[in-house]
Amino acid sequence: MDQPVRRGNSAAHLDPLDQLSGSELSPYRRFSAAKWSEFRADTPLTLTADEVMRLRSLDDPVDLDEVRRIYLSMSRLLYAHVEASQSLFEQRKHFLNVDEAIKTPFIIGIAGSVAVGKSTTARILKELLGRWPSSPKVDLVTTDGFLLPNAVLREQGLMERKGFPESYDVGAVLRFLSQLKAGEHSVRAPLYSHLVYDVLPDAYVTIDRPDILIFEGINVLQVRDLPEDGKMVPFVSDYFDFSIYIDADEDKIHDWYVTRFMRLRQTAFRDPKSFFHRYSELSPEAARSIAEGLWTNINLKNLKENIQPTRPRADLILKKGSDHLVEEVLLRKL
Repeated sequence: MDQPVRRGNSAAHLDPLDQLSGSELSPYRRFSAAKWSEFRADTPLTLTADEVMRLRSLDDPVDLDEVRRIYLSMSRLLYAHVEASQSLFEQRKHFLNVDEAIKTPFIIGIAGSVAVGKSTTARILKELLGRWPSSPKVDLVTTDGFLLPNAVLREQGLMERKGFPESYDVGAVLRFLSQLKAGEHSVRAPLYSHLVYDVLPDAYVTIDRPDILIFEGINVLQVRDLPEDGKMVPFVSDYFDFSIYIDADEDKIHDWYVTRFMRLRQTAFRDPKSFFHRYSELSPEAARSIAEGLWTNINLKNLKENIQPTRPRADLILKKGSDHLVEEVLLRKL
């Protein structure tokens, strides 16, 4: 009689990707940054050093060398995926025997923690993709505008969970992405102000049938509980054609978050209109204490409970080192 297999409790607490690391069972292929850079082949560098400086976020050290190492290969890979998607669209039209000319965008989702560099990645990719020889129209939308207004968050007791899944108008996100995939003209996305830390009333950006849409936000790969009656419950990521997760160790993200907070205290927070203006008037010690509290009580919890668990759902994972530059790339196998 076969003996039951004994399973230690320790494995249950391991990262699923770590459990499969180095195994043929892993859904990902792992590449060092040096190896990944080789895949750029003859992809031209279409950005200048000044443009990269303009595109990168505060304290993000991305430069032309990093664009060459990481982003040119990403651009080449995404070009292949977009071409394949367009080819499949044409084949499906032939299969269904329909003359459907509706243009639907190729949607790229970008997820990851606060302070990990999502915005820089999204902006650089937008510029690179828009400079392909075919000159596609590329738009970028962040999920910040889909946050519930502060007044609603206060009413529902959610201000301390701003950025958590429940703080977003998920219905509005799904309607926005559904309209885009349906090929509708002039779809509006709400705008957010980081200065006043709130959604801007009656302010929108209009997205009109782009070839590619980059949709960036901390929880875009989030899933929800499924209904017991089998009703259709779409996830935001159901509308993605490709997804990217920006990853780093928790202690590194913590350092980047606190450093950025202290820098903003000396810059953007000094504006009297800033929601965080009061922090600019604190002593450095008091401000650092506030930053540590915000990290521990809000951002770290969100990372561990909601953001990090979605990492294995991404098609591509960029793992950053302590210098804020990518040191490893994981690409999902086909």
